[in-house]
Amino acid sequence: MIYQEYKKTIFSNGLTVISEFMPAVRSISLGVWIKTGTRFEPKNHNGVAHFLEHMMFKGTRRRSPRQIVRSIESLGGQMNAFTGKEQTCYHVEILDEHLPRAVEVLADIMLNSTFPEKEFEKERRVILDEIQSLEDTPDEMVHDFFVEKLFPDHGLGYPILGTPETVAALGREGMLEFYRTYYRAREIIIAATGNVNHQQLIDLAGKYFRFPEANGVIPIPRPPVFHGGEFRVERPIHQVHLCTGVSAYPFAHPRKFNLLVLNTILGGGMSSRLFQNIRERHGIAYGIYSFFDFYIDEGILGVYLGTDKRNLGKALKLVEREFQQLRKKPVSARELEEAKSQLKGNLVLGLESTAARMNRLAMMEIYLGNFQSIDTVVEDIERVTPESLWETAQELLDENRFLRVIFLPKN
Repeated sequence: MIYQEYKKTIFSNGLTVISEFMPAVRSISLGVWIKTGTRFEPKNHNGVAHFLEHMMFKGTRRRSPRQIVRSIESLGGQMNAFTGKEQTCYHVEILDEHLPRAVEVLADIMLNSTFPEKEFEKERRVILDEIQSLEDTPDEMVHDFFVEKLFPDHGLGYPILGTPETVAALGREGMLEFYRTYYRAREIIIAATGNVNHQQLIDLAGKYFRFPEANGVIPIPRPPVFHGGEFRVERPIHQVHLCTGVSAYPFAHPRKFNLLVLNTILGGGMSSRLFQNIRERHGIAYGIYSFFDFYIDEGILGVYLGTDKRNLGKALKLVEREFQQLRKKPVSARELEEAKSQLKGNLVLGLESTAARMNRLAMMEIYLGNFQSIDTVVEDIERVTPESLWETAQELLDENRFLRVIFLPKN
């Protein structure tokens, strides 16, 4: 059995604590997950979730910014955070003996941050520079533009960093309002994996994580409306960058594993159809892959490639041909089994670290409300058949549903 001991406790105020015990390690990955992100932002406050994440490290009533970092790094641990479309996470990796310190420090950040005005303005400049630096990485920026056009005028389409206009206009009070709304017990999950004792974890959580209860019910964001079409944008670049794709399945959809296998076959590695055909056979793209993402009520399946402008027409035809082939007939039993083996291997190898397992633990709680062992996931992958995969390709890869975004070099 790959799966180790999993436990879950929900406090009376709604705070959820989950853990997965891994006896073979001496470390613990601990994360505080807030069920909010870019999707929950008002349009005029786009970027507030990410800005808030930065500000949580800028000092508490007890610690300076440097003391926050040193409190973990001086023990040989690491501390970081990230913001997503639908969640925000503050996490540490420490030796098991330092769990009490890690819990106390994270609780201090979560509950006692002071958001000093001086640091607020300094961090605003840092984030504006971060947004500008994205302009220099068109292979990343084309993904943001793709999602923006896929879900226009919707939180899922907003950039996580925000825009220069919204970040420049954001005030400290607007950030505090966002904090007071979402950083509440019912919206928070404390997840830990490694050599962790669950009873010790809930005792520490009860002592330090005294989040206030939420007032009222936080409204569920409206579902996104998918848009297809084509957008061509000229930019000061030398290479063409393309993202094309469709809306797909949400995290909990029963055909999710068909999509995972389909992505593996299409562009999930060097043995995939896209890589072998477009890069190896025709030699017209250095970077090419397919990708997916899952949300509460929506998902994405897409393809990225970078190529010379002269090869754009040919590349588009070759990508479309791969979509057509998957719609045209079921994959062979051999190709399916190879894709399943690749997917299962990537899954298991990707969970060798406590951090990866902690992320998985929290995401399942956020999207499913329960835990699925790796053995269960492997069984779900094994249930994919050539026929079910073909039905998924028929449903998703309809040429009339596609969105295409192309960044072109300026003449």
